[in-house]
This record gives sequence, C-alpha cells and structure tokens, in this order.
Amino acid sequence: MGRWGTVALTAVAAVVTACSPSAAGDVTEDETTTSATRTPRITDDSGRPPVTFDPCYDIPDDVMNAAGYDAAKKELADMPMGTYTFLGCTYRDDNKIPGTRRGYGLNILAGNVTLDEEHSNNAHIATAVSINGRRALLEVDPNRNDTCKYVVETGFGLLMLTRIYHTDYPGSAPIGEWCTGLEELANSIEPFLPT
Repeated sequence: MGRWGTVALTAVAAVVTACSPSAAGDVTEDETTTSATRTPRITDDSGRPPVTFDPCYDIPDDVMNAAGYDAAKKELADMPMGTYTFLGCTYRDDNKIPGTRRGYGLNILAGNVTLDEEHSNNAHIATAVSINGRRALLEVDPNRNDTCKYVVETGFGLLMLTRIYHTDYPGSAPIGEWCTGLEELANSIEPFLPT
C-alpha cells in the first residue's frame, strides 16, 4: 500500500465516526445528489484540486445495498493530510457464508493524488486495468492477506476501493478469492465519478 494509503487507512481507524452521513451536518438535497456543486467538507494547503466527490454522500445507497453493503451503517471520516486530502467512507457486508466468509470490510477513499502517483508508489503490486473505460489500477499485495484494492482515476485525482475479506475459518482465503466481485462494484460506482 502506498504512503498515503497507509496514512489514510490509519486516519480512518483514528477518526471514523459512528454516525451516518445524515447525522454529520447540514447537507441540502441538492448537495447530496450533485457532487459537482458540492463545497468540499475539507481542503488542504497543497494547491491540488479539491476533493468534490464524497463517497458517503455521492454513491447512492441503493448501489451499495445492491452490492450487499448496508448503507444505513456506513461511516464517514475527514482526513486532511496537509499536502493532500482523502474523504472516506467505510461499509460492511455482513452476508455470512458459514465455513467460507463472515463478510467484507470496505473502505472507499476519494483523494486528490493522481493515478500516476499511486502507480509510482505501488508499481510492485499494481496492474493497469480499465473500469468502464477509465484508467485504473488493481492492487493485490500478497503480504496483506485477504485485501484487494481498485484505484480509479477521476477529475480531481482518484477513488480507492479497498476491501478486506473476512474468512470464516482460520487463516487466509485463497488469493484468487480476494478480489471476487470488487471489479463489478467499481464498475457500478464509476458512472457517479466526476471526469
């Protein structure tokens, strides 16, 4: 995982609130449906583009619910990093398959770093892919058991989908199962991303 991915995930663990986005502040109906007109919740001092796409507000709940994630339990986090920003949202998929998995944990981060910067940091585990015609990366690190990440290029930087597969048995799942279904989720989210 790249330096900002590590810092951002650490920040998620440190500052994730247990509230739903609807309880997080005054957001108008127009703001919840049109990310292009949203004023960013946080900004940084980097001169990078503002992160105007908020995963907790701009990914429709029905898209996440259809993918098996309970959007009513999503959690948001503010992560100003000084030289870049990540807006994050965490989801859980509690669809247990006894003896196979206990579900998934999913972090979705919108950040104002570039796909090229992400590739530079993680070239050893990154494979260039396409999500609905957009440049993207698939990152699978064999040293991070049960973790799969798709990184999709956006107009402001990138969107990272990092999923952890929770096995229902001791040990790790086979590496071939870590990413099952995550590309489909990335494809369903992509139409909502700014170009």
